[in-house]
Amino acid sequence: MTDVSPAPRTALITGASLGIGEAFARRLAADGWDLILVARDADRLAARAAELTGRYGHQVETISADLSTDDGCAAVERRLVAGPPVELLVNNAGISLNTPFVRSAVEDEARLLRLNVLAVLRLTHAALGPMIERGSGAVINVSSVAGFGVPMPGSTYSASKAWVTNFSESIGLSVAPLGVRVMALCPGYTRTGYHERAGIDMSRTPRRLWLRADDVVDEALRDLRKGKLVSVPDWKYKLAAAGLRHAPRRLLRAVSRDTRGRVTRDGD
Repeated sequence: MTDVSPAPRTALITGASLGIGEAFARRLAADGWDLILVARDADRLAARAAELTGRYGHQVETISADLSTDDGCAAVERRLVAGPPVELLVNNAGISLNTPFVRSAVEDEARLLRLNVLAVLRLTHAALGPMIERGSGAVINVSSVAGFGVPMPGSTYSASKAWVTNFSESIGLSVAPLGVRVMALCPGYTRTGYHERAGIDMSRTPRRLWLRADDVVDEALRDLRKGKLVSVPDWKYKLAAAGLRHAPRRLLRAVSRDTRGRVTRDGD
């Protein structure tokens, strides 16, 4: 009798060269998945792909693309609808503008919306068609605890993440009966180098509030298997998210504060 091993599943991860995206790539490669890694930096992507292939022996494709542009999104959309099927899409790439809205350039604000919102919409839409046709597949959209109604004065970041969470819940409800899952992943402070790249001083943030990217990914995948629409890693942030969802708006406005810095992306 011939021993036929099941074909490897394929996951596509955006913002895959750093941070949470990189942690997803490591974990899925270790679990036997083939990968398609997406980010802007072609050299960093190639190095990451070579490392994962050498360590785990699975196929790793790369797509160098700026998802804040139409051409970048289109390149990834083409791969999602053609070629070997993608069973898991992780929309992780994102941008934060640590500059008050009234002092930021409208071009930067538009780029934030294109990457944090429009790219998530476009790639999710592209992935869902083939997934629904097969009756299987999943999408994880990386959002943030900041999206749970936290008013960040002068910032559009929390607003963009609120959209990602609401969008993921809404679409997840509609496609669950079709055998497809969509989930929002809403971590709190996570050690990814993100804040350092932004020039944000986080030295006063208590160590107990920091999460490891690998732990975030582990809990996200567990929650996806459970069929959750929203994953909030770590009990501290679960409590915080519940409080933020139900706290009076006046209280949230009173405790929120502005931050200033420069533009940064996660995983590009």
